[in-house]
Amino acid sequence: MSAPECVVRNGTWQEKTCDVFIAQGKIVDILPADPTRTYEGQECIQAQGNLLLPGLLDAHTHLREPGQEYKEDIASGLAAAARGGFSHIMCMANTNPVNDCAAVTEFQLQKAAWAKPHGPFLHPVGALSKDLAGRELAPFYELAEAGCVALSNDGLPVVDNHLFRRAMEYSTGPQLLIIDHCEDPALAADGVVNEGIISDALGLPGQPSIAESLQVARDILLASYLRIPVHLAHISTRESVERIAEAKKNGVQITAETCPHYLLWDEEMVHGYNTLAKVNPPLRTKDDVLALRQAVGQGVIDILVTDHAPHADFEKDAPFAQAPNGISGLDTALSLTWSLIQKEILSLNDLYKLWAFAPGALFNLPVNTFAPGDPADICIFDPQANWIVSDHSMASKGKNTPCMGQSLPGRVMGLIIQGHLVHSQD
Repeated sequence: MSAPECVVRNGTWQEKTCDVFIAQGKIVDILPADPTRTYEGQECIQAQGNLLLPGLLDAHTHLREPGQEYKEDIASGLAAAARGGFSHIMCMANTNPVNDCAAVTEFQLQKAAWAKPHGPFLHPVGALSKDLAGRELAPFYELAEAGCVALSNDGLPVVDNHLFRRAMEYSTGPQLLIIDHCEDPALAADGVVNEGIISDALGLPGQPSIAESLQVARDILLASYLRIPVHLAHISTRESVERIAEAKKNGVQITAETCPHYLLWDEEMVHGYNTLAKVNPPLRTKDDVLALRQAVGQGVIDILVTDHAPHADFEKDAPFAQAPNGISGLDTALSLTWSLIQKEILSLNDLYKLWAFAPGALFNLPVNTFAPGDPADICIFDPQANWIVSDHSMASKGKNTPCMGQSLPGRVMGLIIQGHLVHSQD
């Protein structure tokens, strides 16, 4: 083993104060902290007793480049990832042009390498169909060879069941997992909020929860019949959770994700026509929130993601029905998750699993378990610090979050990726 080049001193891992030794971008050893130990010739990063977390992995983001750089570009998105504690992020294909060919994938990877050569690292998700039109499959092998790590039609669900079946079958060749946005477009129609009391009160078209769960059932049936895995994006309803739980009991290769906003907020957030709370799928009922919390705790939901969807201020400053869907989430996700831990809805071990270990295993990406030889991706997190969400404190160009102006618990004090300090609050 190489001699340590860097030491993270006085960090808390598994409730013990320790020093983490790093060489050639990997964990060398972890020893109990010793103030008398000398570190000549080694870079020292002081953790000051704060928590050491594995670098987080976000499997669902929108970085807008190429084509909509005024909302977000790759550099600003990666800066937001670093400030939020993420060492790896996966970006969706709904760019302009769509990421349905090697040229777009290679462009994104090159821009990421220029912007953040030491990370956070970008992993493109290729389009499932050409131009996301749902009529013809994209070239899966070409996308895989260019660097895509998964496939998705993102917010334009594939209605053609035969095409989706073929996509699942062909995805096994390049071994790219399909991520499906589960929504029946005919049932969802023009719904902009959850269908129910709130949609009636606001006079807005509602999207019924069955628009999601019906597509979830379709994917489960195909996964069972074909014996091919599929991953379900941003689950939001009790009906979906119940179907996923039953499928898992029956051995179907289904995995699923949800977002912090579906665990914290319900449809009442849109009162006053609050476009900052407009997302797709929409925020649901209090009962759906409860079901999702239980599903995360029981392992029915496998991972958490941000579904980071940055927009310009003027786009959200529009009539509710015309405003775009989405919340800018990379800057705030860890603090929102920490609020769930404070409420004893999640545990610290849940955080490790949901934001690092499980997505790393699911998408075959490197993750730090703090074992020798693991990548030295370490988030230094102060659970006692609060911070105010503001234009200044958010690195993303998109300031569209219901948290704007609020005080959130816990703050990323530093992010180390492969032994390099890529972000620090100092």
